[in-house]
Amino acid sequence: MFFVLSKTLQYLVMPLLWIVALLVFGLISKKQARNRKVLWLAVAALLFFTNPFLINEVWLAWEPEPVLMQEVPHYDAAVVLTGVTRGDKSPHDRTHYGEGSERILDAIQLYKMGKVRKIIISGGSGSLQEVVNTEAHDLQQTALYAGVPAQDILLEEQSRNTRENARFTKELVQQQPGLQRLLLLTSAFHMRRAAGCFAKAGLAVATFPVDFQTHDRSFTPDDLLVPSAEALYKWEKIIHEWVGVITYKLLGYA
Repeated sequence: MFFVLSKTLQYLVMPLLWIVALLVFGLISKKQARNRKVLWLAVAALLFFTNPFLINEVWLAWEPEPVLMQEVPHYDAAVVLTGVTRGDKSPHDRTHYGEGSERILDAIQLYKMGKVRKIIISGGSGSLQEVVNTEAHDLQQTALYAGVPAQDILLEEQSRNTRENARFTKELVQQQPGLQRLLLLTSAFHMRRAAGCFAKAGLAVATFPVDFQTHDRSFTPDDLLVPSAEALYKWEKIIHEWVGVITYKLLGYA
């Protein structure tokens, strides 16, 4: 039930939906004075949520600081969370990435640098529809093509969300006595919730955030004044994550 509700909730946190709702209400309301106020509110919301400077500042405040690869000590394994592939896209003889491919790519680089001995890929499928391959399987293919030996890749293919990532990864690690020091890799915006889930599950991990969505602070006219559809999308993404963090804390998952 929680899995289905979480997928439904993501549509209710879309700023574009709020703006459209204000516009519709402003057009159908029978009170002219209220119509004008609501329509102006819709315009203000549209300008706010499409401002590139504002959303970049919000993301800069939310994302943790990056960690330099050369400063990473040695770990027994890198734990890579999935949620970055398109299992509903054909053909299925290859991996189709959306955003966040750095999760597995940076893990591969750390492996090649000798920073981690093994790579654990955690993730079944976060889709409500049946898929051909698990996400862990798809990311495994990328690691294999990059030259990581199959014996150094461990898969956890049951989880459907971040809480289950932590739970089932712990079960896998308990079957591998040699894996004590773990490094968690996920997108920077998702790291707070992920680290909280692993701590709640009783699995100690260090963190290595990847897939940063920010850029250096800029005061150019394009950033300050020109509306951006990408800004609207980034608001949707971070609000969805905020709702996820709050929900997980209320339910005791993180």
